[in-house]
Amino acid sequence: MLFWMTIVFLFVLAILWKWGFPAITKMVKERQNYINDSLEKAHEANEKLANIQKEGESILQQAREQQAAVLKEATATRDAIVAKAADQAKAKGAELIADAKAEIEQEKQQAIREIRAQVAELSVKIAEKIVKEKLSTDDKQMELIDKLLDEVNITDQANK
Repeated sequence: MLFWMTIVFLFVLAILWKWGFPAITKMVKERQNYINDSLEKAHEANEKLANIQKEGESILQQAREQQAAVLKEATATRDAIVAKAADQAKAKGAELIADAKAEIEQEKQQAIREIRAQVAELSVKIAEKIVKEKLSTDDKQMELIDKLLDEVNITDQANK
């Protein structure tokens, strides 16, 4: 059994030696070359990154300067817009106040007319009640008619 195990071992070893180990060593060398290439590329990338960082800093400085200029311009524009809006608001406020005053005056006149109409109506009702009370008898009615006719005659004579 030992003999056969040795023969099988040698046979497997020969197959591995012929095809296995060269493939494994080839893969290891390829892996080593890949790692070396990757290290070189990483080194180059680090150098490029350093250059990019320097360029980025200069670009960032330029951007800051441009930002300051834009902010200054924006502040001036904002101030102009705020001043214009304030002027427009004042004008609109004055217009609203004038409109409100005119409306208040109209409502006041309307209220005065309504009050006068109510006073006139109340006066007529009061006069009606007083006249009814004074003219409750026939004698009083005749006396009032005569008095009114006399006043009409006097007015007609004065007009002639």
